Amino acid sequence: MAEFTLFPAQTAVKLTLGPGAPMIASMRSRLWRTALCTAALSCNGGLQPTTACSGICGTVTYEGSLPDSLKDSTATVLVVAFATFPQTASDLFNFAATTTVDTGGPPRRYVLQVPQGTYEWVLAVWEKKSRTPLSAQNADSLLREVGFYRNPADATPQGSGRVHVTGAGADSINFAIDFTNMHRICDYFPPCPP
Repeated sequence: MAEFTLFPAQTAVKLTLGPGAPMIASMRSRLWRTALCTAALSCNGGLQPTTACSGICGTVTYEGSLPDSLKDSTATVLVVAFATFPQTASDLFNFAATTTVDTGGPPRRYVLQVPQGTYEWVLAVWEKKSRTPLSAQNADSLLREVGFYRNPADATPQGSGRVHVTGAGADSINFAIDFTNMHRICDYFPPCPP
């Protein structure tokens, strides 16, 4: 049998297995095998990833991709939660939580760490690169709404996006990001400037 080397020779560490030596030693007893299996299965269904939600969680999907015309001007895309639906552009800075998401690709899971309570607006916001800091005065020129959570069971305009967060969180708050259907911020706080 050829010699097996685990580390390259230049590291001066070499592991050589004898002929017919197993790569992993067998377990000595049925008791040890049983203990290992019991430990693996006691982790909430085995070695599966946990999907617990603390706050507001869900998946964003992408309708198409970020247009080439926006690639150089995109600063970030955020998922934002508001406890109260903003009434003015200044209220846009009173958000409860925010997290960054990608600008495209396969569906992505997001998590917004928020305390228990009701949140009236959970949305995705595209932000344009700018040399000036974001403010209420320039929000309409730098921000666009690109998707928001809508509860299909609630047809009222204000209540369509209400999210109730309990101690177990609020999961499956899913929505799509669509860069071809961007809305100006002033659409929510008319009138829009020319």
